[in-house]
Amino acid sequence: MANLVYKRVSTDQQSTARQDLVLAEAGIMDPVVFEEDPGTSSRLHPLQRPKFGELLTYARPGDTVHISEMFRLVRGNQHILDVLEVLHRDQLALRIHDGAFSAMDLTARHPRTGELLSTVKFMVQTLAAAGELQRDLQRELTYDGLRAAEAKGNKGGRRPALAGETVTTVRTAFLAGRSIAALAREHNVSRGAVRTAVDDLLPEHVAAVEETSPPELPVTLDMPGKVADFLRSAELDAVERTALDQGVTVRRGQGYTLRVTAIPSVHRQFLARCQPLDGGHGLPAVPAQRKARREYENRVSSARSHRPGRDRSQRQPLYRCSRGWGHDHRLSVNRCTDAPRGRSPTPPAGVHAHPPRTNRPRSESDSV
Repeated sequence: MANLVYKRVSTDQQSTARQDLVLAEAGIMDPVVFEEDPGTSSRLHPLQRPKFGELLTYARPGDTVHISEMFRLVRGNQHILDVLEVLHRDQLALRIHDGAFSAMDLTARHPRTGELLSTVKFMVQTLAAAGELQRDLQRELTYDGLRAAEAKGNKGGRRPALAGETVTTVRTAFLAGRSIAALAREHNVSRGAVRTAVDDLLPEHVAAVEETSPPELPVTLDMPGKVADFLRSAELDAVERTALDQGVTVRRGQGYTLRVTAIPSVHRQFLARCQPLDGGHGLPAVPAQRKARREYENRVSSARSHRPGRDRSQRQPLYRCSRGWGHDHRLSVNRCTDAPRGRSPTPPAGVHAHPPRTNRPRSESDSV
């Protein structure tokens, strides 16, 4: 008959020294030891633990399972009942060498029914409930202590190697030109400790803090009249409503376009709000409205808030018209409407402003 020893600790900072002492005093002959990996929590059901599963696989009827105390194996009420049921099924004896269960035969069964004796079951449930209460109280006290420490400004975890006035000295020396390696040798700490102390002074950190996204510049786009009519009846926020109300109406035959000046994000919001013009979700799609929205979508997608190669302070708001892209102070509305109808201009890469039209003769390149 084999003697199977089971050992477990809850954290990787604990050791099995106390369990080894209790089991050594028990004088177990030829023990076969099954020890869980450090940090195996008692919350994990014993039947789901790797080493205890190996123990049950290795065991044969008549073997004895030895543990230093019951809470190394189980702690909850249901856990202990499940383990006792499995041990009875496999005909294994359980021997506890310390604690409240050490003087009890937990495998005692009724001779006729084969069930666990009622007195044993009562004691097991009572002591298991006490162990579960102990674990819950310990967890609550731990959380209360951590919360009290945080209220005082203390952080959990390992204490830094550099603290107090030493950190000030290291930071001052680093700003004076001392290297991280030299400071680490001087204070007998690792380079990582010095880097942690001067983290906010490092070039990459300063560059990340100083790097900010450039502001969007206003862009003037021609919004088709059907899109503008739909947006006027929609619910808009204050910025969108202001940009729409300040738009300039440009008549084009029987219709019109609304020249709206706003940052690109506002134009994208307009585009999202007029999504129903494409149809779907049970709404009929009107071809003219869908075409107007897609035309506006093309203009928004090709919009750029500035011209490359110019100083940001000299950039002017751009507009989008039937001839392409331009600056409002360079091209009048009438000149914009003189472009041949049916052309679908595409702004060149980089968004180049075109000069004002003059009465020059048409060349072959113009007719292409």
